[in-house]
Amino acid sequence: MSLTSVEKNQEIMSLALEDRSTGYQDLVSNSNALLNTLKTKGNWKSYSGATIRETLLYNKTGNAAWYNGYDFMNNSPAELFNDAEFRAKMVAIGVSLSSEEILNNAGAAQIEDVMEAHMAAAERELTDEMDTSLQSNGTRFGGKELGGLQLAIPTVVNSGVYGGIDRGANAIWDTSTFDANGFNTAIGTQVSATTIRPFLNQIMTQRTRGTQGADLLLMSYQHYAAYDAATVAIQRVNDVTDLGKLGFQSLKYFGAGRSATIVQDGGIGTNMPSNVTYGIATDNMRMRYNPGRNFDTIFKQAMMPINQDARVQYIGFMGELTLNNPLFMWKFYDSNPAA
Repeated sequence: MSLTSVEKNQEIMSLALEDRSTGYQDLVSNSNALLNTLKTKGNWKSYSGATIRETLLYNKTGNAAWYNGYDFMNNSPAELFNDAEFRAKMVAIGVSLSSEEILNNAGAAQIEDVMEAHMAAAERELTDEMDTSLQSNGTRFGGKELGGLQLAIPTVVNSGVYGGIDRGANAIWDTSTFDANGFNTAIGTQVSATTIRPFLNQIMTQRTRGTQGADLLLMSYQHYAAYDAATVAIQRVNDVTDLGKLGFQSLKYFGAGRSATIVQDGGIGTNMPSNVTYGIATDNMRMRYNPGRNFDTIFKQAMMPINQDARVQYIGFMGELTLNNPLFMWKFYDSNPAA
């Protein structure tokens, strides 16, 4: 049987969701500084096939040789490339309405009100869930969730398998980690307004090469407050680029011959770990998605449960956060803030 005898209401949920679905990617990316930066730089990319592959340049030919006259040149074959392989993860947020809810809101304005309330709730849940997973180690739901920053840029850099590659056996696949409590005691042993700039300057110097290096610093509240306090008003440079315009609390880092955007990834209900800064070279990180499931409605029409007088539709995503070069990725943390 139909959800309601009024024909225009039979597909109202699907049509309403479909009308909004083209904006769900923007909704998610604009609520997260990392995703927004990846999207702005064109690193929100589709994939095809059973797995997601990132091609890695992990070796040199070893053939470079200076010569003169009839000296022999070197052309020994060498394996230069290999692939990191990631399995796509799937998430869905359900939106449901009973016939009672629809029929009790029979007027056009009332229908839109109840539909708006349900869709807005689903959209908030969608953005919250993506943010939670982006800060995760990928173990929730039995390992079915997105592999987030705690997995991509871990505290222990030479352990575990990531992208099908054993980090313990392949140092080239390691990111870097710096503990304020011990990595340079001449600067200090905890993050403060006095130490944070010298700490960052040293890290940026160590983890950059040429034009490559972290261009986005995601900071917990504690680190952001320390950096903010470290700069007097005349030195403080607020970020007025896209992230600043979207409402993120953001500053610009200048030091060690480089610049980067600093974003506070903290606040009420934050998923960002305390006393942590992630240094991310956004050119080397991607959000890969299946073109058939990029925050789209899953069904063409809202589904009717066989034993319930209701309609259900889902907003779905399939993809994974990936790296293709971990060399310039780092994590700076304070293991003992009271030290």
